[in-house]
Amino acid sequence: MPNSKILYTVIDKKKLLIKNGTIIDAFSRKEYQSDILIVNGHIDKIAEEIIPENDFEVIEAKGLFISAGFFDMHVHLREPGGEQAETFETGAGSAMAGGVTSLLAMANTTPCVDNTDLFLSIKEKTKDLPVNIYQLPSVTMNREGKVLTDMKSLSDAGAAAFSDDGSGIASSQIMKEALKLSKKLGKMISVHAEDHSFAHGVMNESELSEELGLPGLPYTTETINIARDIELARYLDCSVHFQHITSKYSVELVRKAKSEGIKVSCEAAPHHFSFTEEKVLSLSPNFKMNPPLRKKEDVEAIIEGIKDGTIDVIATDHAPHTEEKKDLGFLKAPFGVTGLETLFSAGITYLVRPGRLTLNEFIGKITFAPRKLLGFDTDLFKPGTKAELVIFDPNLEWKVDGTKMKSKSSNTCYEGETHYGKVLYTISNGFIYSA
Repeated sequence: MPNSKILYTVIDKKKLLIKNGTIIDAFSRKEYQSDILIVNGHIDKIAEEIIPENDFEVIEAKGLFISAGFFDMHVHLREPGGEQAETFETGAGSAMAGGVTSLLAMANTTPCVDNTDLFLSIKEKTKDLPVNIYQLPSVTMNREGKVLTDMKSLSDAGAAAFSDDGSGIASSQIMKEALKLSKKLGKMISVHAEDHSFAHGVMNESELSEELGLPGLPYTTETINIARDIELARYLDCSVHFQHITSKYSVELVRKAKSEGIKVSCEAAPHHFSFTEEKVLSLSPNFKMNPPLRKKEDVEAIIEGIKDGTIDVIATDHAPHTEEKKDLGFLKAPFGVTGLETLFSAGITYLVRPGRLTLNEFIGKITFAPRKLLGFDTDLFKPGTKAELVIFDPNLEWKVDGTKMKSKSSNTCYEGETHYGKVLYTISNGFIYSA
């Protein structure tokens, strides 16, 4: 069983001094060495040298980097209804271990988060956790794509955005109505782009799927919905966000739309810039995800899209499942892999070290960019701000072991890999995690 012990402690009433670290500030696009004093969980002072006093706790960060806490726009916490795989508490512990201080939790739970009462009960249940959990309600009732939720009431209750993630909205009329309302409310719709009328496979549809005798999911299940919603965004002059894009043609569609001034944004998941469909040859269910791993040219297009800004954000699509369910074999196992604790190391290992992104560019994709898209505060280094900070070593080598993660589930697609980049401390909401 995974290690579920939560290793974070309260610092809310203490004075914590971080000495000699190098700050990477994606907001100001600056990198500089400085000390940071945190008092009662808030940034009190940032200066080149702060002399420690007797009541200070000191973290020596020489040779280490400090950034704003990571923000994951795409997380499945499974509660309510799937607590065997993850809970708000274990998800928060997993997030802290991965440097994620804020996240968006998807609504595809049982019951679906499609009403204000459930939304507010989750908000109350998660308010004292060390991580900021922003629960997303669904766009349509029970994510069935037929009747819109009371988006106005949910927005007034504090919804940061809306998503039917896990389900594509088939009706163009329903999607049009949802986008019109989201524009009026000033809240994003985060789209799971998939045409379910012919999306019945378990891996990328290709020569390899035919060779393995496995039903395929063609890239067109994704691009058809993206193309439609781009046209709706053009027609309505509103914004739309696409989740976990995987195909080179999806990247091209978004790039073209942006060049035409259409208000689109998108995200990519780490596994889609790390691996190709060849991983499915192992038949490990930890390489079964939706959308699936695709071809080498798609991986290259995703990386280039991240580099040139076509892809705005890197988000994990953290999708924990119990060992019992993942052990059903590739054909029957559910889609999805964990990601909170490997978000940083996957980016360092597959993007930064190979020279595809600079460290600053990568950090921007997981700190500044998601907050900006959602209209959140992006300047997290100003005095008075509640401390959301990560201290990390981008060169530290470690071996991925799902059984040692803080998530309640261990279904990582990076199992056994040597990764570079380790989160050593996470500070959030008056708590501190120490690796």
